[in-house]
Amino acid sequence: MDIQREQFDDAVERAIIDANQADQLVEYFQQQDTDLNRAAVNAKFDFANLLYYFGGLIAIGAMTLFMTLGFEAYGGAGIFWIALAYAGVGLKLATHFEHQGYVIPAGICATFVVALTPLAIYGVQTWFGFWPDDSSYRQFHSYIQWHWIYMELGTLATGAALARRYKFPFMLMPIAVTLWYLSMDLAVMLADGRYSLALRQLVSLYFGLLMIGLAFWVDIRSRQTPRDFAFWLYIFGVMTFWGGLSLQDSGSELGKLFYFCINFVMMLVGVLLMRRVFVVFGGVGACCYIGYLSYRVFEDSLIFPLVLCALGLGVIYLGLYWQKHEREWTQRLRVLLPVPLRELLVNRT
Repeated sequence: MDIQREQFDDAVERAIIDANQADQLVEYFQQQDTDLNRAAVNAKFDFANLLYYFGGLIAIGAMTLFMTLGFEAYGGAGIFWIALAYAGVGLKLATHFEHQGYVIPAGICATFVVALTPLAIYGVQTWFGFWPDDSSYRQFHSYIQWHWIYMELGTLATGAALARRYKFPFMLMPIAVTLWYLSMDLAVMLADGRYSLALRQLVSLYFGLLMIGLAFWVDIRSRQTPRDFAFWLYIFGVMTFWGGLSLQDSGSELGKLFYFCINFVMMLVGVLLMRRVFVVFGGVGACCYIGYLSYRVFEDSLIFPLVLCALGLGVIYLGLYWQKHEREWTQRLRVLLPVPLRELLVNRT
């Protein structure tokens, strides 16, 4: 936004506003310019942001996925106090970076604190003798156990509280992962400990649908804000839904065709909501089905490649036709949508 002081001085001379209002407006628009420029710097993908995320993921991974068994030597009390000390440092850095206007480092540091929560709860449980077996924290990210639930519920509570305070989109990443873990552990607990691959696939499928619904709700609620709070929810929702769906045994050609249709609908939803994750996974699923037709159903066919080629060219022509009428058709279709969804699409354009 190019703000010129002379424009406001001219408005004062024409008695549209007074001098005091002119000064306030200049200060306001200059502050808006500063905030927008800082947000643009934080949002763009450059080497600095690569270092932010790489360093943050290393720190988060050190306390989660890459935790070693040697850490058990500190005992429950030692683990708890170490996690608490690291959390204090993370909160201090998050607040400092936030005040400096560095959104991405602040969000990563706040996310680091959320990721420390299960370690702290594990320390408390082992400290006071509430740990039910000889499993370790290292297994939290690789095994399904009913007693992980306390760690997961505590992480969700901490994540919700900190997300309410700091309001950084990246903080929803550990919340989404924890919800996925919780769904698996609850399913096994409700099934009396009987764990099977089929059960895990079904839980992923339905959990993914719920996560996508939650992401859409968050997307609608935050449509007036520049920050994308639904990004990580969509990522994990689509990943778990598509993974559970793709691992299902369709059992028939009709079922496989239905799988292709679902993936095609995912691509359409991705275009509608302007979410690439739907398009990517939907496209992979559709290609898998076409590959299945090529290598299994029409393995010896001479016509199938020709028909497939013609179909591809037809889709390209459809794209050209859509591009010519995109503005007209988009306006007509958006009129039919609910107002919140229409506003979401306008703000995401």
